[in-house]
Amino acid sequence: MSEDFTKSFQDSLYIALNLFNSHEWYEAHDAFEEIWNTVDGDKRQVIQGILQVSVSQFHLSKGNLNGATILLGEGLGRIKTRTKINLGIDLESFCQCLETLLNKLQFNETLNENDKPFLKLL
Repeated sequence: MSEDFTKSFQDSLYIALNLFNSHEWYEAHDAFEEIWNTVDGDKRQVIQGILQVSVSQFHLSKGNLNGATILLGEGLGRIKTRTKINLGIDLESFCQCLETLLNKLQFNETLNENDKPFLKLL
C-alpha cells in the first residue's frame, strides 16, 4: 500500500467516522461506500457491516423498526467475527454496543441517545 493511498484512506475514514458519530446516517453510508470500493477481504466485510449499521440507523430514524433490526443484525454478523481487523477502529466496543442495541430492538425496548452506535478510534 502506497503512502498516498494510506493517507487518503485515513482521511476518508476520519470523514466517514465523523459523519457516523454525528448521526448523519445517509451521508455516513455514502462515505463508507467510497472506502468499501477501495478495500478487499476482511476489511471490505467490516466496512460493509458498518454500511449496514448506518442504513439500519437511517431506517430506525424513519420508524422502520423491522428494516433497522434486520440490517443491524446483518451488519453485526459481518463485523463480530472480524474484530481483530486493523482499521484503526475499536471494533470490540462497537460490537458490544450493537449487540445491546439489537437486543433492545428485538424486544421492542425504549431506546435513548446512548443506544446510538458510536465508532471509536484506537
